Amino acid sequence: MASPTSLLKRLLVGRPFRSDRLQHTLLSKRIALPVFASDALSSVAYAPDEILLTLSIAGASAFLFSPWVALAVVVVMLTVVASYRQNVHAYPSGGGDYEVATVNLGPRFGVGVASALLVDYILTVAVSTSSGVANLGSVLPWVAEHKVGVALTAVALLTAANLRGLRESGTAFAIPTYGFMIVILGMIVTGLIRIFVLGDHLLAPSAGLEIRAEHNVTGAALVFLLLRTFSSGCAALTGVEAISNGVPAFKPPKSRNAATTLLLLGVVAISMLVGIVTLARLTHLQFVESSAQIVDGPAGYVQKTVTTQLGETVFGSGSVLLYVVAGMTALILFLAANTAFNGFPVLGSILAQDRYLPRQLHTRGDRLAFSNGIVALAVFAGVLIVAYQAEVTRLVNLYIVGVFVSFTLSQAGMIRHWNRLLRSERDAGTRSRMIRSRAINAFGMVLTGVVLVIVLITKFALGAWIAIVAMGIAYALMLGIRRHYDTVARELAPADEGRPVLPARNHAIVLVSKVHQPTMRAIAYATATRPDTLTAVTVNVDEKDTRKLQQEWERRGIPVPLTVVDSPYREITRPILDFVASARRNSPRDVVTVFIPEYVVGKWWENLLHNQSALRLKGRLLFEPGVMVTSVPWQLESTATKNLDRFDATLTRGPARGPRGAMLGGLLAPPPPTPEQIRKQAGVDAATGDADDQPASDR
Repeated sequence: MASPTSLLKRLLVGRPFRSDRLQHTLLSKRIALPVFASDALSSVAYAPDEILLTLSIAGASAFLFSPWVALAVVVVMLTVVASYRQNVHAYPSGGGDYEVATVNLGPRFGVGVASALLVDYILTVAVSTSSGVANLGSVLPWVAEHKVGVALTAVALLTAANLRGLRESGTAFAIPTYGFMIVILGMIVTGLIRIFVLGDHLLAPSAGLEIRAEHNVTGAALVFLLLRTFSSGCAALTGVEAISNGVPAFKPPKSRNAATTLLLLGVVAISMLVGIVTLARLTHLQFVESSAQIVDGPAGYVQKTVTTQLGETVFGSGSVLLYVVAGMTALILFLAANTAFNGFPVLGSILAQDRYLPRQLHTRGDRLAFSNGIVALAVFAGVLIVAYQAEVTRLVNLYIVGVFVSFTLSQAGMIRHWNRLLRSERDAGTRSRMIRSRAINAFGMVLTGVVLVIVLITKFALGAWIAIVAMGIAYALMLGIRRHYDTVARELAPADEGRPVLPARNHAIVLVSKVHQPTMRAIAYATATRPDTLTAVTVNVDEKDTRKLQQEWERRGIPVPLTVVDSPYREITRPILDFVASARRNSPRDVVTVFIPEYVVGKWWENLLHNQSALRLKGRLLFEPGVMVTSVPWQLESTATKNLDRFDATLTRGPARGPRGAMLGGLLAPPPPTPEQIRKQAGVDAATGDADDQPASDR
């Protein structure tokens, strides 16, 4: 019978995959687009909100600037897409910005890019799920009242889906992602047809509201406001780099498929962003930062998101299509976090392989997904959602700093990459292509660098400093982990010359609490190792029990001396440590082997009743130099109830390795061995005391 924990894991995660099934998780372009690009595609659901919301500070008249701000964002997006198409061809291994910066700018720059990307991935999950809750709450008031709980539930479901494996996640996310694209583009086309072809006069629900400016913005202040609006709109670029990190997940030819998917992402995202901003302007849609800006608004007025207002304007209030728009927008925002769930674990695995993160992040789980990275991402994102109460505007202020840091450094690295290749390339056609690629990356570096400066200036006081601090902490932590691994590697490196120094003598110590079968087995095994000295040690914490132990020891004639260590304060660990230390005090080349009898239990709760002293002793003895700790197991009868064949099958998904039941029965010998049997097991002749040289098969 499988344990409840194992059953729950199989229910949530599914059956494990064999390693040779890894190639079956590779993605085609039609599946890779929703898997890796859902973040950038879904940003059109909150980037227009942030553009209009920021402009509202200057009043309703400032909304006239929204198309121009969107056009500036489009220019940046086209540049980034063109730049990253060069990246995926040059570095198809999946390291993305981290690999580009490390190879061309040095490891420190690579770690800086990695820290920025890790923070940005976490914020992607938090922002996307929070925005999804906001959109769903526009039509379902209950969701708006419990937005933190709904957001955390969405993160949990995404975690479970990704733990089941990449292909299953991709298939699950393809339908809603394509559905969102169809719904949004269909809404835009329908609205434009109704306005320009049918001549309908469409007005958004917020068109008639009177908006009060929070500040009188003119001159330099207006320029600063437009720059801040532009930096908010650049949230639409988040997720573009995810494809460069996920190139290994594509089917061959990997680079070409990744570049094509990147181009498709850019075309679709730009079309939706421009369409939404244009339709919002044509319908006089208004979106404000604070409800206090609305003058004499309708009683109980609740501001809806931009896409929900457009859906109501185009399809009518209460229509089925309105709920489809709101539902698909919320769903794609929830699923947009899947981009981070694919990118963060892959990047974490690469960093772990390079010894900048714990090695547990490098290994794949049962379903061939990087399970530890997926769980870590979910935990960090959940903390942010709770800390910021799933407020999109507050979270967006922390956003996009990291992604533009990685954009800029990556493009700088690509310039060095092309310069290095051009020094050795002689073919005219190839040199021409390299020069063109270098020009694209150079323009991308300048443009993303300018955007980064704008973001830092306009958003630093609003929360961007928190993201910068988080990146600094991640940077220092990764360098510290690398230093630790390097130090350990140096300590463990074998000497260049000479053989390993053998210990001068081996002193064996068997820990004894009472005379029972586990003790007799430990003594027999210790004797069989033929140490230079062998003694049994017990700690005197109760005079009566100690005398009984000594009497039983003498009655059985056990041929191993029993040493009693006094403990006036009834402590067990310290007297044993002192005794072990004294055994090798005279010669540093001596080693001490401590044999500890332990129970093997079949029920989880039995661990609470047994082996506690043994665990404490083992944990403390591991810190003693020159001391080896050997556990001598004794299987209790409760272990016979374990289905070890099924346990093996769960772990290996292969045939059971031998008759485990028969092996277990052989270990559960009925009576304790006699002194004669102890000598025989140790290979010592009872009469002469000489070593028994008989073959093991003849004994």
